[in-house]
Amino acid sequence: MMDSISPRALGLTAPGDLRLFAGDAAPDVGAAPRMPPLKRLLRVIVRWRWVLGTAIIAGFMLGLIVTLITTRQYTSTVRVEIARETTRVVEIDSVQRDTSVADQEFYQTQYGLLQSQTLAERVARELRLVDDPAFFEMFGRKGVFKGDRVQQSTPAARAKRNDLAGKLLLQHVGVVPVRGSRLVDVSAVTPDPALSQRIANTWALDFINMNLERRFEATGYARRFLEGRLEQIRQKLEESERNLVGYASAQDIINLPGSVNQKTGETTGERSLLSDDLTALNAALASATADRIEAQSRLSQARTPDATSESLSNQAIGELRQKRAQAASDYAQLMGKFEPGYPAAKGLALQIASLDQAIAREENRVRTSLQQIYASSLARERALMARVNSLKGGLTDFRRRSIQYNIYQRDADTNRELYNGLLQRYKEIGVAGGIENNNISVVDPAKLPDRPSKPNLMLNLILFMFAGLVVGGMIAWALEQIDEGITDPGEVESELGVPLLGVVPRSGAEGPLDALQNPKSPLVEAYLAVQTSLELATAHGAPKSIAITSTRPQEGKSVTAFALAQSLARARRKVVLIDADLRSPSVHREFGLKNDLGVSNFLAGADNIDAALHKTDRPGLSIMTAGPQPPNAADLLTGDGLRNLIALLLERFDHVVVDSPPVMGLADAPLVASAVEGVIFAVEARSIRTSIVRVALGRLHASNARLLGIVLTKFESKRAHFGYGYEYGYGYGQDRLPRPGKR
Repeated sequence: MMDSISPRALGLTAPGDLRLFAGDAAPDVGAAPRMPPLKRLLRVIVRWRWVLGTAIIAGFMLGLIVTLITTRQYTSTVRVEIARETTRVVEIDSVQRDTSVADQEFYQTQYGLLQSQTLAERVARELRLVDDPAFFEMFGRKGVFKGDRVQQSTPAARAKRNDLAGKLLLQHVGVVPVRGSRLVDVSAVTPDPALSQRIANTWALDFINMNLERRFEATGYARRFLEGRLEQIRQKLEESERNLVGYASAQDIINLPGSVNQKTGETTGERSLLSDDLTALNAALASATADRIEAQSRLSQARTPDATSESLSNQAIGELRQKRAQAASDYAQLMGKFEPGYPAAKGLALQIASLDQAIAREENRVRTSLQQIYASSLARERALMARVNSLKGGLTDFRRRSIQYNIYQRDADTNRELYNGLLQRYKEIGVAGGIENNNISVVDPAKLPDRPSKPNLMLNLILFMFAGLVVGGMIAWALEQIDEGITDPGEVESELGVPLLGVVPRSGAEGPLDALQNPKSPLVEAYLAVQTSLELATAHGAPKSIAITSTRPQEGKSVTAFALAQSLARARRKVVLIDADLRSPSVHREFGLKNDLGVSNFLAGADNIDAALHKTDRPGLSIMTAGPQPPNAADLLTGDGLRNLIALLLERFDHVVVDSPPVMGLADAPLVASAVEGVIFAVEARSIRTSIVRVALGRLHASNARLLGIVLTKFESKRAHFGYGYEYGYGYGQDRLPRPGKR
């Protein structure tokens, strides 16, 4: 039956507990793993739930009070659109740089300008808040207007009030960009709804006006700068043109203006008159040379005996040759019929001779004409060549003289181009500055708020309750750090490193000894669970000799000793309870026995054990009182006296239960613990600090005592972290018992 009981049911929560009971060396105090942080946090919350609840309720009340006494604030919001670029009416670049899509610096700059001190002071001046005492009193600045009206109206006083008004406006005006858009919400929060609306609308309009002013100022600065540069360039251009004209006049340099190509639109540069003459004469020379060559070729052909192209192409010669051919044909026909002396034949012969002479004369005339044409072409070529050679020499000299002229020309052209460019930009800026639209506009004007935006009752309650929770958590944490008492059975092993044998509930008004009289009482059930745990302490069951001690008095060690002795006796075993607390004995008082003979007598040398034993009305249970109080109890406990007494008692009894003195401050408990087979340590729940218990356990381990485990006494499940359930387990089945006087 006992073997089937699980270690967890006996209060053993770790495998090391069974090893401890089996005879292993005692573990180091505090060596057991600590409780997980989350579980520990939950335990702290449940343990100090009243502190946390009180703090939350206090925060709720404080939030309610603060909300009721806080001045109502009204919020009015105007929505503004800020575009990256203005609408372009003409394709003219503005003075300011255009921003790209990813240029966030532009918007960050605009947000900063919306929250500038300059804008706030401008709004304050426009709304006449500088001279309004109610405005400053609204924000708790009652001492702003000091002195008489003369002092208040001085420029220094007004400037100081203007600066203060701007700072107050900045504190009550918020700028919130609408995410993912070009919209910005500007909100004004004041106790006056009308004032909030005026401030919001004026803020947006003044921001737009300031933006326009900055644009016009930038354009005006650019125009003034360009005007100065234009005047400088104009003077340089006039000087360079005077130098150019003066040098051309001095050197007799005449240039013709350039021409524009109608097809390509290209403009040629200036041309000198000499170069144009040379070009024209060179072209005429080439033409004359070609004419001379042609005339020479025609003349050479005309000198050949054969018919030339000139004679063939001459119309008169052609007609003569045609007539001669006809006459020759007629003559040949007559010769076929008549003799050469025939008159008709003679006439044809004379005609042919006459035609030959005419042809010869015409050919001579053509040849003479070709000679004249050749001579004329040659003379013209020679004249043109002479003129061209003359112009070549003049052009070389002209080019030498044009070097400085070209320098003056380039200087004048450069100044002219620079002047024209600046003049064009000056005109563009004037046009762009006059036609560009503003890139900022009001989308939704501010409206008159009909309900206050602050204070928000629900939000304030949540915040104050959360603050109360935080404060309560801090108080609970501080109390948890201060309170080192064992409040939950689960903390015994994690905090002390010693297994838990059982948990004993706090007895009611009847007292612990009276409660132990009832076999069905929770106290008896609890100690029965402790006894059950002890059955696994050794191989032979419960230890033969057991000492019960505690850190300090009044922790329930004497009740634990009597309860264990009674529980063992009820298991039909012979048990003796001895009172080894020689300094403050209590067993004899609880049972109404005399204390004139007991443990101190035997330790002092007496050997009559039977006289010191007292039987009780509980079967199998005997008691040995402490006896007379010795001068020094530690001297009696030192040595083998107590060990020999326990050995003699074990010859008569199955178990010896020793009520030991407390550990702290005395040397008695370690001496008693070293004389028994095992020690049970009683710890009062929620009473003693765990650090002191660790010191007491350390003293027991130093005396080579075998610590069986801890019994948590005076435990109240309702005050534990999560409740331990002992009020249900220990009272289980009692409602089925017959009432007194009934079966």
